[in-house]
This record gives sequence, C-alpha cells and structure tokens, in this order.
Amino acid sequence: MDYCCCSPTVMQSHASCTTTSRNLNHVGFLAHSFCRSNPLKSRVSFDFRCIISRFSHFDRKLFESRVRRHGFRFRRGGVLRVCAMDDDFSSLDDWGDNNNRPFEFMYSSSDDSDGEIMLQPITDIDLPTPKERMHTSEDSITVTAHRLATLGRTRTKRKTVYGIMNNVGLVVFSTFILFLVDQCAWRIVRLPLAPFHLMRPFLISVLLVSCVGYICVPLFRILKLRAIARREAPSQHSPKKGTPTMGGLYFIPIGLIVAQFVLNFASAEVSGAVLSTIAFAAIGLLDDILSINNNNVGLPGWMRVLLEVAVGMWFSYWLYTTNITTPYSMKRVVPLPAPLGLVSIGKFYPVLTSFCFVSMANGINLTDGLDGLAAGTAALAFIGMSIVVLPICSDLSVFGASMAGACVGFLFHNRYRASIFMGDTGALALGGALAAMASCTGMFFPLFISSGIFVLEALSVIVQVSLFKATKYFRRRGYRFFRMAPFHHHLELCGIKEPVIVGAAYVVASVLVIFAAYVGLTSA
Repeated sequence: MDYCCCSPTVMQSHASCTTTSRNLNHVGFLAHSFCRSNPLKSRVSFDFRCIISRFSHFDRKLFESRVRRHGFRFRRGGVLRVCAMDDDFSSLDDWGDNNNRPFEFMYSSSDDSDGEIMLQPITDIDLPTPKERMHTSEDSITVTAHRLATLGRTRTKRKTVYGIMNNVGLVVFSTFILFLVDQCAWRIVRLPLAPFHLMRPFLISVLLVSCVGYICVPLFRILKLRAIARREAPSQHSPKKGTPTMGGLYFIPIGLIVAQFVLNFASAEVSGAVLSTIAFAAIGLLDDILSINNNNVGLPGWMRVLLEVAVGMWFSYWLYTTNITTPYSMKRVVPLPAPLGLVSIGKFYPVLTSFCFVSMANGINLTDGLDGLAAGTAALAFIGMSIVVLPICSDLSVFGASMAGACVGFLFHNRYRASIFMGDTGALALGGALAAMASCTGMFFPLFISSGIFVLEALSVIVQVSLFKATKYFRRRGYRFFRMAPFHHHLELCGIKEPVIVGAAYVVASVLVIFAAYVGLTSA
C-alpha cells in the first residue's frame, strides 16, 4: 500500500476549489478505491488552513455552512475530511486521524482494483479548473442548469406562499362581509331572519368541500381524470399537464345539497336554480369527457352554445309558468337604479335570460386558466349576488352563500400550485348558478358588475378574434391587440407572475362586489 502526498496546486487540478466565495459551493475530490476484496477503506482529507486564512469572516462562515450542507465534515482548524469506502463497508463513523497531513489519498495498485471515483456532492462530473472556465463545455452547461433549477425551486416555494396568502385574504374578506350583512340583515329585509343566515351555509360548504377534496383529489388521480395542456397556452403551463380535472364533480353537488338542506327543500326558486346548475354541469361534464378521450377536443363551440341557449330558454319558460313570489307582484321586471326604477321588458326577458346564461358560463370558463382565478372570483361574485337578492328573495341569498362556500373550499386544493382543476364541469355550472340567481330576481345589472372579471376576460377574447379576422380580411395580415387572449395570459406574457395576477384579480373583484351590492340594494 503506497501513500502519496499532494500539494494544493495538484488538488486544485482535480477538484474545483478556489479561494473566492463565488465558487465555494462546489468542492470535488478524486480518489482511487481499493479492490473489492480489500476490507480497508480509503480516506481523503485536506488541510484548508492555508486557504481559509485568506478568507474574510463572511466567506469563512459561508464556506463552512456549504461544506456541511453537502454532507462533508469540517473540523476546527480548517481540516476537511472525506471518507470513501468499498461497497461492502456500511459505516461512516470510523474517520481516524489524518496526522495533520495536507492532502492524502490511499490507493491499491493491484490489477483488480476499481477505477477512479469522483466524490462529488452535486453532480457526477468534474467541474472545470480556473484555466478551463474560459472554455465552453458540456460540464459547465450542466452545472449552470443545476443552479438554475435550484433557483426555480426557490421561486416556486415563494409562489406557493403567495397562493396561500391569496387564499387567506379571500377567506377573511368573505367572512367579514357575510358576518356584517348578517348583523345588518334586519335593516335590509325588514323581516326577522335566522341567526347567521348567510354565514351558516357558507361555513358548512367550506368545511365539507375542503375535507372531501382530500379524498376526491387522489381518487381522480387513480381514475386518470387528467387535464391535457392546450397547445396555445403559454409555456409556463407545461408543468400543469397531468393535473386532475373535473373537480366540479364533487364541489358543485356539495354546494347545492347544503343550500337545499338549510332551506329544508322548501324553496321553489332555489329548486329551479339547482336544476339549471345541474344542466350546465352536465354540458360541462360531456365536454370534459370528450376532451380527455379525444386529445383535448371537446364539444364543438356551436353545439355547446346551442345547448346553453336551450337551457336558458327552458329556465325562462319555467320562471314564467311557476308561481314565484316577488315583492313587485309581477314578473319579467328588471330593477335599475334611480331614476329608472322598475323596467318591464316583456317578451325580451327570455332573450336576456338566455344571453345571461351563455355569457356567464363561457366567461367563467375562459377565466379558468390560472390556479385559483376562476374559483376565487366566482366566490366573490356569489357573495355579491347573495347581498343583492337578499331583499327580493332571501332563499336565493342562502343558495349564493352556499355556492360561495363551495368555491372557497375548492380553493384549498385549487390555489397555486393547484392539485386539481374544476374543468368545464365546474365552470359552466358556476355560470349557470349565477345566471339563475339574476333571472329569478331580475338583478342582471348588479350581476354583470360583480362578475366584472368574467366580462373582461370574455371581452378580451372577442376583441382579439374580431380584430385578427378583420385585419386579415382587409390587410391580408392579421393583427392582435393582446399578446394572447384571454387577458390573464396577456399579463403572464408581460412577465407578471401567476399568483400576483390572481391576487390582483381578487382585489378588483372585491371592489366590484361592494359596488354591485350598493347598486343592487338601492335598486331593490
């Protein structure tokens, strides 16, 4: 057995260790291992005292922390020691003494010995020496990619924290608004209401949906109900491929059932809203199933719109033929702020109802492109409509609060980074529920105010498509107003992070909800 002593210069040619704090994160060692039959182990140690003496206090602490983080041992006095052993050795406790030798390694000179082994805590490549750093190589590219990947993981953790903060802010705002309305409900309705009229269904739905989600999300994964990334989506969405979808299958029924149980299944208005919500959920379910089985090709656009119009016309007919009590003792009336007051539109009411169903359903479907965006803004829209319809039909306000709680409970699993998507099943159902609340009470104007985010997303798509087709027809070349539609994709391509976009949408939607509540209460 021979011993060989190397100077720091030789060590530096075999290991990327420099005296600058910029390169302290990568330390490599070269060792020759023994024969597999040799029970002894090889040791590698190096005296860093000559180098550390030139470090500043900050560099020394940084070096020591990174050495320990990569699994090496650093003793006081500046001796870094690494132990390499054969395959049949299973303990790292025997470290022996190095007798203050600067750098040594032991090797076996037999023909049966193993080859060279690089002990590298980060990668399996030999990092470039100072003379080689000026040359481009695959090794340097690999190290750079590793550093960028580590940086990306840190940014992902920060984005996850932002997603949690968005959730907390939304829950606090929703709870405060509903609690405030419950305390002042007698002034709005001028009739006695049950304690916590809106808070009770809201909290029940939040708890049920959030708990059931821990069962349904793994179940949907097992059933392979996975989303397929769209080709036209931004490149940042590629990691979302394979995320479970069709989350509306579990949180929509919970919201509907809670509302019916709280009202003891005794409200005709809520029953009609439930039926329309189920009808739109069925359309979305059919679209989701076709998309999963046909490589993201679902129902044709014209067929889906036709089905939505049919449901809207059916709801208008049901509304006209059913005995629904309203404070105006007349149907097909739209309340508007003063000085307009009550406006009777007669035969145009079914047209307005169908338009409302189609626009709300497709608006939420277009908004469902970022984690938590559609569910959070829909929850705020339901809260706004619950306040607006409270003086006209208090039962529908319970329905809206229950659906808002279902959306908030779904956000526990749909926030950044989402573990499940609502899919068309959830998006179309939420749009049908909002449109049903407005159609039963005539509160179309406050609905479009509280759903301002959905209106903006839909208008961005209309403007983008119209401008492109018009310029292509007249100028032989299509021009786009946005980088990508809907509008939230345009913001993504402008460099704004996904949780920031969602948080800003929550703030805007909260302001719109307060304004819509004021307009609705002054119009009722």
